[in-house]
Amino acid sequence: MSLLVFGKTGQVATELARRAPDAVFLGRDDADLTDPAACAAAIAHHAPDAVINAAAYTAVDRAEDEEDLAHQVNGIAPEAMAHACAAAEIPLVHVSTDYVFDGSGATPHAPQDHVSPQNAYGRSKLAGEEAVAAAGGAYAILRTSWVFSAHGANFVKTMLRLSDTRDALRIVNDQIGGPTPAADIAAACLSMAAQLQGDAGKSGIYHFAGAPDASWKDFAATIFARAGRGVQITGIPTADYPMPAARPLNSRLDCALTETVFGISRPDWRAGLDAVLEELGVADA
Repeated sequence: MSLLVFGKTGQVATELARRAPDAVFLGRDDADLTDPAACAAAIAHHAPDAVINAAAYTAVDRAEDEEDLAHQVNGIAPEAMAHACAAAEIPLVHVSTDYVFDGSGATPHAPQDHVSPQNAYGRSKLAGEEAVAAAGGAYAILRTSWVFSAHGANFVKTMLRLSDTRDALRIVNDQIGGPTPAADIAAACLSMAAQLQGDAGKSGIYHFAGAPDASWKDFAATIFARAGRGVQITGIPTADYPMPAARPLNSRLDCALTETVFGISRPDWRAGLDAVLEELGVADA
């Protein structure tokens, strides 16, 4: 399967490159996501068997002031990709987010549940989802959450950096979700792309997040324990850690449909964390 990937340096794109080294990866210099025509032209030029969109505007807080730009990258560019893929009769796998939900309740969100994003980033990602689904081609929208890896900016690396100089931290404990290794997201995307080639009837919206669900405090505690860092953690409510963009309290994702349709089960994020800590060369990993 010849594969075209939008994204080159992000967490998921980096892991895709490890698993599909023969794929073509397009970074900002190769395909400007603020130029939808360039995205469509790249698909026509490379004529791949499948496309994965692992590129996005991900600056959640900055998006509150740059919503037009976020919408261009996360909404309009995927629309152009989806129409180009539909015209070429090739599948598109598009990575999305739990932020399309309002974060209410305590029940895991199912793919068909009502969406109501509470910030600009979430609204831009929802626009992309709706455009991909409406384009008429074979597609899989893969919503995921709390992505981490040994590269890029993420919670694991932030906690390790803070633990170098601090022995006590206050961490939010009322936001609950599934930390998800980028390596597992990449593997899921590749499997979905391959399966969609043979069965466009699998098109739809799917969820993929690590298990078990945890709070940010739980996640931090596991990071420090497995990295051998003696950091005291105090749990705090979201209200005590205000951010420009609202965060969902409930980021739990019901991933049953992904397993039923594609045979892809939720990964144990603790195993993924061990692999990331080993790659980073962290003691006691």
